[in-house]
Amino acid sequence: MRSALPTRLTRATAAALALAAALLLPGTPSAHAEGPGARPPEMTDGFGLTQVGTATGSATNFVVTVTTPEVDGEHRIRILLPADYADRPDKRYPVLYFLHGASDDPGNPNVAYPALTAAQSMITVIPDGGRRGWYTNWLDQGTAAGAQNWENFHISQVIPFIDTNLRTVSARRARAVAGLSMGGFGALHYAQRHPGLFSQVASLSGANELSLRHAVMRAAVVATLTNIGAPLCGSSNPTCSLDFGPAVSSDAVFGTPYPVFGADWRWDEADPVAHMDVLARAGTGVTLYTGNGQGNPAEPEFWVRSASQHAKERLDQLGHPSHYVDYGDGSGWGDDCDGSHTSGCWAQDLVDFVPRLEAAFASS
Repeated sequence: MRSALPTRLTRATAAALALAAALLLPGTPSAHAEGPGARPPEMTDGFGLTQVGTATGSATNFVVTVTTPEVDGEHRIRILLPADYADRPDKRYPVLYFLHGASDDPGNPNVAYPALTAAQSMITVIPDGGRRGWYTNWLDQGTAAGAQNWENFHISQVIPFIDTNLRTVSARRARAVAGLSMGGFGALHYAQRHPGLFSQVASLSGANELSLRHAVMRAAVVATLTNIGAPLCGSSNPTCSLDFGPAVSSDAVFGTPYPVFGADWRWDEADPVAHMDVLARAGTGVTLYTGNGQGNPAEPEFWVRSASQHAKERLDQLGHPSHYVDYGDGSGWGDDCDGSHTSGCWAQDLVDFVPRLEAAFASS
């Protein structure tokens, strides 16, 4: 099935989104949430998830904290509900799973971008992906980081937990996955590993991690594991902490990254560019966003652009349509985008993506 997403956002729609965003800034309750006694809906433990304390936030923008045997520690899940959710008990909604970048946390209210909070007809779920979880089950579960089965957590626990506790349309046609930076890799990785779950996938500046065959990409991932500090950040904060947690081996996630006698085969296997055929066969709608890093090789987006182009070229070879946006130096792409690996560009990506996704859900 080809993507039903329109290719351009009209000025009228953009203006409406801008107004809605101004009224629904992250962490700000909706009009309904300001009513007497309005609070987040009750959530029931299950699927290996145990809630810690009570949900915090408003009735339409709140955080649930859970524990799971699959991943060490406590984990926050931010949930954004449409403004009419409480007033329409007969209505069910499609769901976008939005995956954050390296060094970020759903507890950070900035991950709830204005375009996401302004969504009118879908639920958005932003689960914890760890500071450097890489949206996969780590090969080495015996590191100082403890259990790190992120794919199990998200696919086998978070999704059914959400479908059980909220009024979702629990079908592939009504489920999408998207992410930025590290989360862009995660979105494509999950859509390719589980093609029966997601009808749409989007990567926002995710190509910094898309082509894991490239030495620069591998070095960026290894830097987060060994915690040596690197210019890789997918944080939605204006500044980024390069403390990714306890140092672990460079082999912890995908095995050795060094191409000696094919020992790095797990890195090649995890490369999303090598599996675009899975998305084509499944008819998954694909959206890719990238800037140019202002032509500076020291800027992560410089490498994002190259790998994004490779992903687009592979989809073209397969004859599979995609929505590909290269906004270059960011001129004309919102007021806060300069073409770099920053939240100002991702905010504008979502202004383009969210209404297109809602239209695709509606048409399905």
